[in-house]
Amino acid sequence: MAEDPKRAEQYVDKLDQEDKDQIMQNFNTFKNYLGDQVKKGESIGLGEKGLAKATKRVADHLAKHEEPRNREEKVLNELWQNAEKDEKDAISKALVRMVDQTNRDVNEE
Repeated sequence: MAEDPKRAEQYVDKLDQEDKDQIMQNFNTFKNYLGDQVKKGESIGLGEKGLAKATKRVADHLAKHEEPRNREEKVLNELWQNAEKDEKDAISKALVRMVDQTNRDVNEE
């Protein structure tokens, strides 16, 4: 994610196709990537609200510009496409918490 949540979409857009393919190849890789970005956001002082806002921008970008590449991404994409603004806010917060928990689980191993 970018230092400023408003730049999150620009950051994703700048990734080359090979990097996108690698990140999106399976859901665990995507979760790990998102988790790394959450860690970076936390390290520069973004709180849950800022992280969720950046996650929402990335999700909006992915929904508009990337095809889902596995079942999990397809479900997330369909949820996102059919969600109202407040539901997207909730999904973004849940994604941040999910990858944060994944980060903690990995660190405990």
